[in-house]
Amino acid sequence: MEEIELTYLVKILPAGLKNAPKKEMLDIYIPASAEHPTLRIRNIGDRCEITKKEPIHGNDSSYQLETTIPLTAQEFSDFEKLPGKRVRKTRFYYQESGTKYEVDVFRENLAGLVLADIEFDSLEKKSKFQPPAWCLAEVTQEKFLAGGMLCGKQYADVEAQLKKFGYEKLLVDN
Repeated sequence: MEEIELTYLVKILPAGLKNAPKKEMLDIYIPASAEHPTLRIRNIGDRCEITKKEPIHGNDSSYQLETTIPLTAQEFSDFEKLPGKRVRKTRFYYQESGTKYEVDVFRENLAGLVLADIEFDSLEKKSKFQPPAWCLAEVTQEKFLAGGMLCGKQYADVEAQLKKFGYEKLLVDN
């Protein structure tokens, strides 16, 4: 399935975010030896899946081919034993002015990082999108913020790169 998406650093939490539906997520990227693994095993709430994402046009991370296969809890449990790089986050499903946002609040080693993804059903809608004031900067093409690059890292590992955008650590309780 083709995915058209933009990613933003979140400057301040949007009003009402804490009331939005949310799910806890565990992502495990494999192989652990890869600098940027693109194969992800995910547990999100009561759902498990394995996904591979690859850019469709060169290095354009906003337009990707995403292949996802549902997994049973047992299959996830078996895959979870593989050596991989892990990342935990809470995903909020937030809506504002008719736009759906997936706001990811990273936990544990990456606590303080908050990103928002917006998916589009056409390149035209993506090109016309105007981010809300709570978004700091569009970072879709920033490789260091790709899931496969963030996994296994500490906030300190990406802090200098985040500061280039004027990002300040956001600590969120939920």
